[in-house]
Amino acid sequence: MAPQLPASLAASTIWPNQARFRQAVHLLAQDLFDTLDDELDPSVILIGIPVEQENLPVLPVCLEPADCGLDFASFGTVIARSNSLQQIDIWLNGDQEILSENVLRRKRHGRSLRMAVQEALDALDTPTGKRQSFAGWPVEIGSYYVVTVLQVNRRALRTYPALQPNRYYLNGRPLASSLLVSAILRFSEECGKALSEPEPGASMMERPRENDELLRAAGRILMDTPAQALNVNPNAARLFDTCNTISSLRYEGAEGVGKLLLAQRRHPNLEEVFALTCPTPLTDYRAVRKLLEMTTSDISLLADGENVYALGRLVGTYDIHREDLFVVNFINHYAWELQHDGKVLMRASYGLPSLPRVRLNRTRFRKDLKRVFGLFDHVKVERLWEVVVEASRQKHGTLLVVTTEALAEADRLKLQCTLIEPVPLTPLITRLVTAIDGAVLIDPDAYCYSIGVILDGKATTRGRGSSTRGARYNSAIRYVESSPYPCMAIVVSEDGLVDVITKEEQDPIL
Repeated sequence: MAPQLPASLAASTIWPNQARFRQAVHLLAQDLFDTLDDELDPSVILIGIPVEQENLPVLPVCLEPADCGLDFASFGTVIARSNSLQQIDIWLNGDQEILSENVLRRKRHGRSLRMAVQEALDALDTPTGKRQSFAGWPVEIGSYYVVTVLQVNRRALRTYPALQPNRYYLNGRPLASSLLVSAILRFSEECGKALSEPEPGASMMERPRENDELLRAAGRILMDTPAQALNVNPNAARLFDTCNTISSLRYEGAEGVGKLLLAQRRHPNLEEVFALTCPTPLTDYRAVRKLLEMTTSDISLLADGENVYALGRLVGTYDIHREDLFVVNFINHYAWELQHDGKVLMRASYGLPSLPRVRLNRTRFRKDLKRVFGLFDHVKVERLWEVVVEASRQKHGTLLVVTTEALAEADRLKLQCTLIEPVPLTPLITRLVTAIDGAVLIDPDAYCYSIGVILDGKATTRGRGSSTRGARYNSAIRYVESSPYPCMAIVVSEDGLVDVITKEEQDPIL
């Protein structure tokens, strides 16, 4: 058993700027993971594990912040556990011939210590608990190994499909099972780099990385997983950048739409319709884009991670545990998604990856109505729900704006909209009024007052807008943020996904 140290010792300082560094990393985590899903609710903790030193007193485990809710005594035995894990030679098989013994020893020690810390965190995180913790790479600072720990909402994490967890490259690097996991890996890598600087964490405190840069790196990490499954060098394949480039190209003015199946040749679930005498490299982007024109709803390009070798189709029943057959679905111009077993693991638009969002969450929509409008009437809630569901079927996308002052706003914006006699929306009327460009202005009773509305509003200073999203999405954010009245915007994109936009700071109506 580790010695039971006084709780006050858990607040010891390892280096002068550790509190500032944790705050900077915490803000980075919030910005990054809120971009993916604002329900992830990330938080960051630093754990300092004392370095073993002969003939010196044992130092206490350090936690930053000290009141983080973790029991520092739970980490008193991680060094011993790390030492035992190092005896299990399960890593670095691919690195032994190219790395020196000293470097191999440091990498083996770092991985075993991270695993030991993760085991301690897993013991503290109950399966039914709200939070799940992820240990980063340990960095030696002074007399401590500092580990950055990211915690996220467990339920939100499990919302999205994922591959099998806890798998590794031959050199010991973790394989990403989902975009969220790859973002966590990239975040931890960034923290480790910052802590390894001469002045630990200085760059992170001065100028943290941009979200878009980290997200693209996370997308590259996730696309390394199918490359590894196909026995292709991920660094050479560069599947993420390859798919982005192919999706960006047009052929005789038309945008690329079709599917690319990633699997080794003669996979039991693939049937070749015809093969190419000379396989086309995936990096020959224009040639691949041209071949994509031949695909149909059931005929796809077949590629082994390096070359397109045939056109063919899926056959038989795929064993999902194999995880060696992936689908790249090119949706429209500069947009594609990675699928496995019919489930979307990642979407990418204009080179920026995102999580596959559900079309519309009924429970969350009801909560938003209660929070924004104080709307508890079941009949009114169901009426609005039917309107939104019908609007989500509009194949060209649409925008609904719900506000308590819909009549007054219709009058104010009358020069940039089409006024109509107030009418309660039914599925039929909803289908008609959402068929044209512009927003549809309604009140919480589902009465419509104007259609084809060109919204106004000041540009938001909260960083909620996105240059990768269209004018409909960004104008909705500007309008909602600028509105002096309780307001909600429902943005339906062309692929049927739905964003419900409300004011972030709005207090609940009780």
